[in-house]
Amino acid sequence: MLNFLKKNAALIWAKKHVQKAEEFKKNAEKNQEELLFSLLNTAKKTLFGRTYDFENIKSVKDFQEKVPVADYEDLKPYIEKVKRGQKDILWIETPEYFAKTSGTTSGSKYIPISKEGMPFQVKGAQSALFHYIAKKNNADFVGGKMIFLQGSPELEEVFGVKTGRLSGIVAHHIPNYLQKNRLPSWETNMMEDWEAKVDKIVEETEKENMTLISGIPPWLIMYFEKLIEKNGKKIKQIFPNLQLIVTGGVNYEPYREKMEELLGGKVDIVQTFPASEGFFAFQDDYTKEGLLLLTNHGIFYEFIPLEQYGKPNAQRLTLKDIELNKDYALILTTNSGLWAYSIGDVVRFIDKNPHRILVSGRTKHFTSAFGEHVIAFEVEEAIKATVEKFPAQITEFHLAPEVNPEEGLPYHEWFIEFEKEPENLDVFKNELDDQLRKRNTYYDDLISGNILQKLHISKLQKNAFQEYAKSEGKLGGQNKIPRLANDRKIADLLKIYKNKTP
Repeated sequence: MLNFLKKNAALIWAKKHVQKAEEFKKNAEKNQEELLFSLLNTAKKTLFGRTYDFENIKSVKDFQEKVPVADYEDLKPYIEKVKRGQKDILWIETPEYFAKTSGTTSGSKYIPISKEGMPFQVKGAQSALFHYIAKKNNADFVGGKMIFLQGSPELEEVFGVKTGRLSGIVAHHIPNYLQKNRLPSWETNMMEDWEAKVDKIVEETEKENMTLISGIPPWLIMYFEKLIEKNGKKIKQIFPNLQLIVTGGVNYEPYREKMEELLGGKVDIVQTFPASEGFFAFQDDYTKEGLLLLTNHGIFYEFIPLEQYGKPNAQRLTLKDIELNKDYALILTTNSGLWAYSIGDVVRFIDKNPHRILVSGRTKHFTSAFGEHVIAFEVEEAIKATVEKFPAQITEFHLAPEVNPEEGLPYHEWFIEFEKEPENLDVFKNELDDQLRKRNTYYDDLISGNILQKLHISKLQKNAFQEYAKSEGKLGGQNKIPRLANDRKIADLLKIYKNKTP
């Protein structure tokens, strides 16, 4: 009876929520401009606001002329002041939290989350679930157990500001009505050793009525493989009532086939786009590609055409200026005190009514040793098309340039961990090369002009990427291995996992 009431209540809340959401979808461009001036007005007395003369910003153009695009290194002097307990630096008062993330050039990054910003992190996830419930007219999963594969919720204090991984911070804000259904136990969630943690999660969940599972695809796969190894059954046999997987952090499509095989039955997937800097988008229409951009969640967005990113006088576009099917570097101004902040993600709009995006790559993750500027979206689409034509299952891959081969022309080297190899690897390789040439004209020119030879595939042993991540201290949590590089740093470390079999 209790479950029946919970399901009915969820359906009512969800439908009201989705109906209300139609307003922000229709008025996104107007609301975005209003939001910017609200943020500027709130922060005009802060150190940053006084430095960049917020008082005299009267238009979006003024804002773009006065406030430069910044990355973490640019904002770090301000963040260091905040870390020392100083108030009114980037945002009013001090942050409620620091989300601690791993940076490649800056060491650990401390991303401020204000008391105004934190609720939107939770609301983004709630809205994704409400849209699913309303669109599918199905709230059955609320009666079962739910698991969130996440980092430790243990928080430290930095001058009175609670600090930890975003997923660990969010664990403290899960609504009370979900707490009784939530797994794993608090003690297990606190474990830092990822392999031991997943083993314990398997132990705690394998006999439960799991109906919702959330996490980034690589770690969902690791959890599912351990369950299958222990039980000798597919996931839908172990959890017959599993209805929903909520995932984010990376593009789901390259993992779809592997996930479907492990699941062994139909499970709905909801894709999301969260980060320490904010909750940006989620899948709201399950008949279409793309994620709904959340334009009313405390974030003002700008977009720099990818080909201009990093150049002086690069265009900074707003929602009203964007074009479909074009790649843009994502720039954020947030109600936690990030101003014209380059998060490093690349997005592509596929719809304007409402505004829907694909996450097409990272500004720093590309391969362009020869001027080709191949991005994640292109390689993921190329590999998807190749697998459809010549069936194979790919666990993970990494692409790097080989500039100085022992013989012959330079080439792209693909390090691929196959779950199931294609019937003919040479045919597969040639098709993959052709598919990439179709998607990147610069790469096509380099091949046809005999500047590059066709790509090479280096097969990796099973669990190669897990072992590599473990060796680098990046196993678990929100850690992701870049799929593209412009150098051989990762490639040289992956060499030791090459498949030795003929």
